Amino acid sequence: MALDANRPDLTVGVLGAGAMGRGIAQVAAAGGMRVLLMDAKPGMAAEAKGFIGKMFDRAAEKGQLSAADAAAAAGRVEVVESMAAFAACHVVVEAIVENLAIKQQTFAELEQVVSPECILATNTSSLSVTTISAKLKTAHRFAGFHFFNPVPLMKLVEVIDGVQSEPWVGDALMVIGRRMTREPVRCVDVPGFIVNQVGRGFTIEAAHMLQESLAGILDIDRVMRDVGGFRMGPFELMELTGLDVTHPASEAIYQQFYDEPRYRPVMLMRARTEAGILGRKTKRGWYDYDPEMKPIVAPEAPAPAARPASVWVSPVEPHGHAALVALLEKLGAAPERGAEPSAQALILVTPYGTDATHCAVEQGLDPKRTVAVDTLFPLVKRRTIMGTPVTDPALLAAAHGLLAADGTAVTVLRDSPGFIAQRIVAMICNIGCSIAQMKTASPADIDKAVTLGLNYPNGPLRFGDVVGVERIHAVLSNMYRIYGDPRYRPNVWMTRRAKLGVSLLTPE
Repeated sequence: MALDANRPDLTVGVLGAGAMGRGIAQVAAAGGMRVLLMDAKPGMAAEAKGFIGKMFDRAAEKGQLSAADAAAAAGRVEVVESMAAFAACHVVVEAIVENLAIKQQTFAELEQVVSPECILATNTSSLSVTTISAKLKTAHRFAGFHFFNPVPLMKLVEVIDGVQSEPWVGDALMVIGRRMTREPVRCVDVPGFIVNQVGRGFTIEAAHMLQESLAGILDIDRVMRDVGGFRMGPFELMELTGLDVTHPASEAIYQQFYDEPRYRPVMLMRARTEAGILGRKTKRGWYDYDPEMKPIVAPEAPAPAARPASVWVSPVEPHGHAALVALLEKLGAAPERGAEPSAQALILVTPYGTDATHCAVEQGLDPKRTVAVDTLFPLVKRRTIMGTPVTDPALLAAAHGLLAADGTAVTVLRDSPGFIAQRIVAMICNIGCSIAQMKTASPADIDKAVTLGLNYPNGPLRFGDVVGVERIHAVLSNMYRIYGDPRYRPNVWMTRRAKLGVSLLTPE
């Protein structure tokens, strides 16, 4: 049994007329489908229909649609008062409260109303598709159809196959997603699907660094914008979504994966959530806000005027050595060329996943003169450095001053395996590799989902390719060695491709 998802008379039922439901109804109507919209709250569906009509009118005013097309699209949305009206639907998409019992009861009622050929789909973002459908008599025609807010602007939709879903159901939803002008990706039912899994690497790893007092909120956000190339820092993102959304989702994914260390939440996030310090919605979060709700951000202190008398760069990491030497020469501070540093030289090391202390000890260098520089990313918009616990403060200041000599900002953090950007990007890559290894989704769909759903500069697999698969693998391996925490163990998908010297996108 299969639905012809291209049929011109396709009718879509949307249950729930809140922000997500009305967005789904809007893109379905824009895609030429008849939409039946219902909400249990009296007047809600009618209000949503009016809102959708205004959105089409606005699109016409902007020249994105003709007035006739806008009116036709708005006319394809019909308000219905009961589930009985969904008998005419070819697919029904549920977008109600994230409560398992309520969703199960709702679908049990729907199952009795719709035709045997009708697809039942849930827009859940955090619940198991398989569990929602477990009590249905016809779980074979059930799947996830996960949109992102705001639906008309976010092009991604995840199509999720539950354990009992028949392939034709997901096939049809992929077609319907395209008809809605979305970019569908296909995955199997796992906690967090694709996007919400990968997103844990960005926010949770940042919170772990903050809890370890390795860097401050502003430092982490600035580094991830300027060095990592992200539109927002992780704490800025949590301010926008709210900790009451971010932290429960993090806990749910961690628990549903049976305490997989990669997804381990942070005590600090739980404490702030329980205290109601949630972000912009409570006017207080990681940042404080002024009366106009602009974050109160202290300006960066000027760089020190100090400069080292001489500087020597460790050759242990050839890529980092070459990048740093080239920068120093541009700054007019050609480094010493000897095999060992002179007695007074500032010693610069360029580790991947290792801290300054381990570099000094393992390379036989003077820890009082050793400063580590992150060279995994281009040294263009911001540079990140750290000393050992015993680095001479005057030499650390001199390193800061030297690397800021061309006006580029420098972030100084406490000694930390992996700096800031290395740690976060490596975790994002590692989670993406885990998703690929488990065949949750194809490598291409993993990257598409993350770039469209999270607006990252690269998908997790391409990120590894851009930065260097072997170097990302080294970051994780060294962090695992130093911390002894399985949270940082490299996934076998990454390990194999690092050893073979091939792209992380290489399928099997």
